Amino acid sequence: MKHLMVLFALLTAAPLVAQSALPASPYAHQQLADPNKEAEARALMDELRCLKCQSQSIADSNAPMAGDMRSQVRERIAAGETPEEVRSWLIERYGDWVSYNPQVNALTWPLWAAPLILLILAVWLARGRFRRRKDK
Repeated sequence: MKHLMVLFALLTAAPLVAQSALPASPYAHQQLADPNKEAEARALMDELRCLKCQSQSIADSNAPMAGDMRSQVRERIAAGETPEEVRSWLIERYGDWVSYNPQVNALTWPLWAAPLILLILAVWLARGRFRRRKDK
């Protein structure tokens, strides 16, 4: 019975050990003093994807990683970097996937061109089908 209780205690304590003991990043939940810089940071945070949640922006996510990314954005904006410089740094660090609005480049142009190509193909196929029906 004792062994069972010890095993139960170890299994239920495991999630507590997995929690991070590190404090939250300084600007994870604290706004910048300058309202203009905070507005720039907030607009950028709305355009960046949380790498853990994947379906939320870092502005909306409660994940610790999103808090770290919010803090990095605010710190860099406060240091005088433009939102585009911060975005470029984050894309360089985490890849194009971090941005909800990826830039067109050699790697992403097929993603931007695919909808147009599919639309042209659909119009071409529909035109052929309607032309055959007219001939009958």
